[in-house]
Amino acid sequence: MLKLFYAPGTCALATRIVLEEIGAPYELIRVDFAKQEQTSPDYLAINPKGRVPALVTERGVLSETPALLAYLAQMFPQAGLAPLDDPFAFAELQAFNAYLAATVHVAHAHGRRGSRWASEPASFDDMKRKVPETMAACMELIERELFRGPWVMGEIYTVADAYLFTIETWLEGDGVEIGDFPGIAEHFGRMGERKAVRQALA
Repeated sequence: MLKLFYAPGTCALATRIVLEEIGAPYELIRVDFAKQEQTSPDYLAINPKGRVPALVTERGVLSETPALLAYLAQMFPQAGLAPLDDPFAFAELQAFNAYLAATVHVAHAHGRRGSRWASEPASFDDMKRKVPETMAACMELIERELFRGPWVMGEIYTVADAYLFTIETWLEGDGVEIGDFPGIAEHFGRMGERKAVRQALA
């Protein structure tokens, strides 16, 4: 059985949504950030990066959200959550997910994990003040250039939608008004109606 290590409010939500979408049995294991469990020897033995999500499979442990989403889409092709028969389209999906991981998530993290990039408290405050601007810029690019509608890749729902939804849940806390981006706002509402999303959030 698959095991997903997660923490509430993190990007692990995307993988959890996809696990619900595919209907595969899995065990959910919470990592308590308040207790610093992500840096405990037991968890570091699972994921030396000290981050979530981590997915335990029969072949070993996988980490990094884009990798987990691609793995699940390929392991459960019957769910139809990625254009697996089209190498170019699959690469486009991967590029979208990589942008969320490498740029959008990092912009978000500057407001909460400033110690990853600086040591002085004044630097942390400066990074926090920048978050609404950088996150809004990311959403503008997604809305204008990357999001096809009604789903990320167009008419077909994919794992990228679970990842984008996860980012969308952070916007209010990042000082970004989702209503400024009609396509993204509509996507957020549509995602909230999906059974898998409701189950994952519950």
